[in-house]
Amino acid sequence: MVFLKVNFGGFVPLSTVDWRGRAVCTVFLRGCPVRCHYCQNIAILDGMDEREVDEVLAMIKESSLLVSGVVFSGGEATMQKEALLALAKGVKTMGLGVGLQTNGVYPETIRALLEGRLVDRISLDLKTQWRRYNNLLKKDFADRVKESLRLCTEAHHAGRLPEFEAVVTTFRGCEDDIAYIAKDAGGVDLVLQQGVLAGVAPLDFEELAAVADRLGRSVRIRTRQDGEVAYEGRRIVRAESIDVSGIEQERRSER
Repeated sequence: MVFLKVNFGGFVPLSTVDWRGRAVCTVFLRGCPVRCHYCQNIAILDGMDEREVDEVLAMIKESSLLVSGVVFSGGEATMQKEALLALAKGVKTMGLGVGLQTNGVYPETIRALLEGRLVDRISLDLKTQWRRYNNLLKKDFADRVKESLRLCTEAHHAGRLPEFEAVVTTFRGCEDDIAYIAKDAGGVDLVLQQGVLAGVAPLDFEELAAVADRLGRSVRIRTRQDGEVAYEGRRIVRAESIDVSGIEQERRSER
């Protein structure tokens, strides 16, 4: 039994969108030091809802027959280092995989997870190019995120982190940042995720594909309309994904 509190943000017993290829449950931990203007989880950035770690593990246990992994998200899950480590250990004892969605501002938590072999997949948000980072977040977090990127990349290349992706939420008018971010995230999976912001038309698949074409590397493009597509150029298709020409044909038929 673990006598440790966690500031709880929510629980999704079954998700097919938080870990590619897996059915998982998702645990949200409350609290985040970052205030991104486009955050989708504003309701859990602050406040308190303390639960015993064992209570959260019991929720996961109830879903364990339906899922093969657990994703920790937020808020910022790594903000609660000891609770997250205890939860990850508990999940591992159930024989489930551990995934993490993080903004990377707590590299010491990521280091502990990696050193303990307590995480199987990390999705790291890279919000802009480094010289603009602190201005966007209104705090001096750039070096911390750089360290998280370094830790994850090294662990992934060494085989200690089976799955790692850098995720860039991409908004209209910010396309020029992508080349800088892609350069820093060389050698790891890069996801261009459609950013949605009130009053601003989101980039559609074709526009994100055009951004990807300028990078000269494979990416994953994630949009609300088309889901996730592995994109390696306009004529290249992966078996696990869908043909880009199919998307374009469908778009034309809608017009």
